[in-house]
Amino acid sequence: MDWIEPDWPAPAVVRAACTLRSGGVSRGPYTSLNLSDHVGDDPSCVARNRALLRHDLALPGEPLWLRQVHGRDVAMLGGVDPADCVADASVAIGPGIVCAVLTADCLPFLLCDRAGTRVAAVHAGWRGLASGVVEAAVARMQAPPEDLLVWLGPAIGPDVFEVGDEVREAFLSYDPGGTAAFRPSPAGRWLADIYLVARRRLDLLGAGQVWGGGYCTVTDPDRFFSYRRDGATGRMASLIWLNPS
Repeated sequence: MDWIEPDWPAPAVVRAACTLRSGGVSRGPYTSLNLSDHVGDDPSCVARNRALLRHDLALPGEPLWLRQVHGRDVAMLGGVDPADCVADASVAIGPGIVCAVLTADCLPFLLCDRAGTRVAAVHAGWRGLASGVVEAAVARMQAPPEDLLVWLGPAIGPDVFEVGDEVREAFLSYDPGGTAAFRPSPAGRWLADIYLVARRRLDLLGAGQVWGGGYCTVTDPDRFFSYRRDGATGRMASLIWLNPS
């Protein structure tokens, strides 16, 4: 199984990974490490891929797989029923609980505090960003924003993320100074930098310690699934947890 290990100064107790599309058993448009059970892939292949994930990353338990809806709800893990957890982010306080989000163009980002006592995983497409999932996740961390570390995972890049006026206006109504995240496209629309949008949101909250970014899921088909590029496709997972002592 193949994955990216975040390069950030997280405490040693914090473990994190973002899977790539290679190293699994799925076939066709889901080749090969699809970890989503809601995109049309063979359920037996998804189950085998998830077993590979648990084994290769030495996870302390099964990740809580959220039912993501491009919203702002954040699940506090521990007493949550994993069978029907509708949320786009999760927070775990204490060791042994694995937070996870699935993406294929939307921005995944991971958070921890400097003390290594809490972690979070967030799924942030443009709708989630505009509705406040960044703010909701930071608030649910229950730690001073300046004590948080953030890693941005693979998402659609700024050279191909074309959006309309309504998307740009949704962001600028919250952050009028964020015009640098949008530049005109040849088609008369806008090219949006989702990484810069997220960084600005985090900066405004005082959570400015941010690493990662710089990927593009659409233009790197060997490494990443991309819904915008392919339509029918798999999903990568971004995961974070605290190692049990």
